[in-house]
Amino acid sequence: MNQTARDRLAAATGVVALALALAATVIGRVDFGTTFSIDGDDVRIESVGARSPAAREGFEPGMRVISLDGLGLLTLPSFVYEENSPDGTYPAQTPRVSPLVPTAIHFEDGVLQRLVVAPVTDLTAVRASLLERPAELIAQDPAYTFVPRNYTQDLREATLPLFAGILVMIVGGWWLATGRGGESLRSIAVPLAVGTALPLLVQPLAATWSPPAVLAAGLLAPFGLGILGLSLADRVSEDELRGVARMAAVGCAGGAMVVGAAQLQLPPSQMVGLVWGGLGAAAVLLPGLAAAGPLRNLDGLTSQSGRLLQSAELAAAGATPVMSLATGSTGFLLLPLSAWLIALVVAGRSTIRPLARLAVRAQLQRDLIVAATEAERARVAADIHDDALQELTLLVRRLDDRGDTEGSEIARTVSDRLRAICGDLRLPILDDLGVGPALDWLVLRIERLSGGEVRLERSDGTRPPPEVELAIFRVAQEALGNAVKHGRPPIVVRYHATAAGASLSVDDAGPGIAEDAAALAEHDGRFGILNMQQRAEQIGAILDVRRWPAGGTHVALEWRPR
Repeated sequence: MNQTARDRLAAATGVVALALALAATVIGRVDFGTTFSIDGDDVRIESVGARSPAAREGFEPGMRVISLDGLGLLTLPSFVYEENSPDGTYPAQTPRVSPLVPTAIHFEDGVLQRLVVAPVTDLTAVRASLLERPAELIAQDPAYTFVPRNYTQDLREATLPLFAGILVMIVGGWWLATGRGGESLRSIAVPLAVGTALPLLVQPLAATWSPPAVLAAGLLAPFGLGILGLSLADRVSEDELRGVARMAAVGCAGGAMVVGAAQLQLPPSQMVGLVWGGLGAAAVLLPGLAAAGPLRNLDGLTSQSGRLLQSAELAAAGATPVMSLATGSTGFLLLPLSAWLIALVVAGRSTIRPLARLAVRAQLQRDLIVAATEAERARVAADIHDDALQELTLLVRRLDDRGDTEGSEIARTVSDRLRAICGDLRLPILDDLGVGPALDWLVLRIERLSGGEVRLERSDGTRPPPEVELAIFRVAQEALGNAVKHGRPPIVVRYHATAAGASLSVDDAGPGIAEDAAALAEHDGRFGILNMQQRAEQIGAILDVRRWPAGGTHVALEWRPR
């Protein structure tokens, strides 16, 4: 699944969660989780949901209902005192008990039927076993349970996280998509905004305690976090670690969805919510840390400042939904999400912005150097073509006219070499036909110089932008030059281009490059590797230079359109 498909899926998930949350807020009611049965004038609790307010408050199946929604259904034995005497003293006789046994109150036909199907707002019940011992009901407080807090108030209070989630999803998505949150987060703006907003959006669903709504809340939030986790996993540069990050995102999100679906059948426990939240947090935190963590291939201040900035942005992207999940369980003043966002703003102003300015300045300097190099190449090629080659052509003709065959051949050889140099400096074939035919021409030239096999395998159904083609060709040129100089044939060049991106690899059969050569290129003065790294950074590509375990150097360039 590509990033565009993930964006659409994340946006659809956010819209569904928002619509359900609004419906729960506007027309939703708290489902107390009880069903009732009627036996004459007696009303009993028939069933209690495993994870429901009734179960949390201690109600059990089989209890006799004393009052329901404020209407008394059962009169319990209690002491009844006579009225006071005129002088204000209590009568001397012992108070009587009335009624002697628990007595159900009689109602007209249909009253109880309508009462038990209406939403429960208040419920008082007693265990049936206690009703068989009336004396105990009089001697001590009745052992019935009741609703100590207003669950409806929780549903009303869930509107604050709902509005915060709407703000995060809309404003946060726009802010990230415009690049204000960092260039490395622009491509994952939609999954990040939706993943951060979902734990807040589903709060009204969970507050209704309705099994379908609770199920939707338990599934939607981990699903959106899994999409974000996959988007973060794609930012991991190492292939092996990228695969592990993807499995972590899918596995943790899937586990959270299983817990969210199974919680309806589990007994009430805070541990269930902690496991659900922990798995959802791991689905984004692990890929985020994997994408932000590897800083082993830093090569100088230019790359370091940009890489540190990207690392900080990706780490923040993985941690922000975790704070949103924690906010869903606490809710007070939207902590800790609000505190986390404030901390990000402060850190951005004091740390991230200076890094960003340094990275932009370094990138501008690098681009100017590359542009100046290409301009100088073009100028030198034009000077050679317009001056030296023209004069050599005239010299060849004069030598031919005088019959100096040997001098004429030497002049032609020099002329051919100068034309080849002009081709290296300025490439009309690259501009006209693309990097694929240009690589064909380059491989043929390198094969003549190497004295061994140099093979090109290419599949170029589409052409990348001109600046990308130029960078790919220059990297191939440098890599082939190093392969001829330091390696040995056979040398294999592979080039593949589609609408989704372009890749180049150059492999030789030599002894192989040192393991730390790429990391220490600037320190050791390996300008060839530095040149390839600068070309890759200029187009936003990934360059990988390493030694094969069995010997030989592998140079790979991977580019994807932004």
